[in-house]
Amino acid sequence: MRVSAQKIPDSQVVLEIEVEPERVEKALDRAYRQLVTRTKVPGFRPGKAPRAMLERYLGRDALMRQALDRLVPEVYQEAARQEDVEPIDLPELEVVTTEPLVVKATVPVRPTVDLGDYRQVRVPREPVEVPSERVEQALEELRRRYAVLEPVDRPVQWGDILRADVAGTAADIAIVDQKDAEFQLREGQTVSLPGLAERLLGVAKGVETEVEVPVPADFVDPKVAGGTARYRVLIHEIKQEKLPALDDSFARGVGESFPSLAALRERIESDIRQVEEEAALQRYHDQVLAALEERASLEFPPVLVEREVERLLRDERVVSGGRAGRAAAGPDVGRYLRAQGRSEEELRQELRPLAVERVRRSLILTQVAEAENIDVSDAEIDQEVERLVSSAGHQAEEVRRFFADVDGRDALRRRLLARRTLDRLVSIASSETAADGEGQEEAAAATEGEREPS
Repeated sequence: MRVSAQKIPDSQVVLEIEVEPERVEKALDRAYRQLVTRTKVPGFRPGKAPRAMLERYLGRDALMRQALDRLVPEVYQEAARQEDVEPIDLPELEVVTTEPLVVKATVPVRPTVDLGDYRQVRVPREPVEVPSERVEQALEELRRRYAVLEPVDRPVQWGDILRADVAGTAADIAIVDQKDAEFQLREGQTVSLPGLAERLLGVAKGVETEVEVPVPADFVDPKVAGGTARYRVLIHEIKQEKLPALDDSFARGVGESFPSLAALRERIESDIRQVEEEAALQRYHDQVLAALEERASLEFPPVLVEREVERLLRDERVVSGGRAGRAAAGPDVGRYLRAQGRSEEELRQELRPLAVERVRRSLILTQVAEAENIDVSDAEIDQEVERLVSSAGHQAEEVRRFFADVDGRDALRRRLLARRTLDRLVSIASSETAADGEGQEEAAAATEGEREPS
């Protein structure tokens, strides 16, 4: 058996394997023995037809296909061992010729990742501020939750809550038909379609009114997009919100019973700050990884991208066209695609850039974890499982069973490892001086000490 190996781009190796005729002949004999026992050749008892008669009856191609089904994987495995090729997935196998037998195997191998001097990456962190307007807006929303609704006998105004019959059609297609629907008219918020709420201002109770509203060009139903919707609205009741006074008494009646309005404001600001800090940290992670990507040299086989596309297809959230659309996993993905008028292959193409980005960042994080000697022990995984179980409520046992599985524990290990690696990168990228020599060791020790228990 003669083998030649050639490295090609994208972390792949092409093995060209020429198999000696004697071995092919033995494989054909083996195929004959397998086929003759289950093939009825006219004039012969089962299993007794000579090879020449069987070959004439089935055709040489059938015999060769049977032989190659077993021979091709065998010679590929031997060639990979001979050339010290370590595949990370199944190869693409192609029979180039059968006389002589030449097999070409395109083998995906371990990616190559060169991070460059990643410890010199510096990314400024954005300060997190909570504008007082955000706090006041949250307070106003809280007041609305505790508002008293009072019926009024006047035309509709902004902020009113309406109880009404609403029927709407566009291009002879019903887009809404509700009796006794209850909704609030809030500036900047949409009721059914943009523009309908404004046309209800000034309408009196008990009077049926008809209005026309343009349908947006990007409306979900292309049959009516860009057209005109016609609504019939009969208002049965108009109610206005009577907001409670914003004082210490209000604060004492809210949630945990805050001692004062100042304490309530402080909690709201703290909650908003926490959300903003988490969002800022996520953006910072993205910026640091983007900076590392600029420095890094990455090469990886296409199969990793295809694996990631499959994961995205299995996800509960299917990301498409820059938007996230709700779609259940499994067969419901097909139903979701049909509703969108797209094929699965089109969705795969849309997901591929995201899959490439995720593969690149995963490889970077893995390489940094190796370089920084970051690892996660079994005991730490157990601690994290217990933490997740304790917060899972009635689903606690289901969560425990999931993480008792090898795949579940492996997924958790990867998540913890990525989190720790990102923590280390944040420490590097946000430091004011280059982390080298003694400074590197101090930074690493500080990071190790700051890790939260898993």
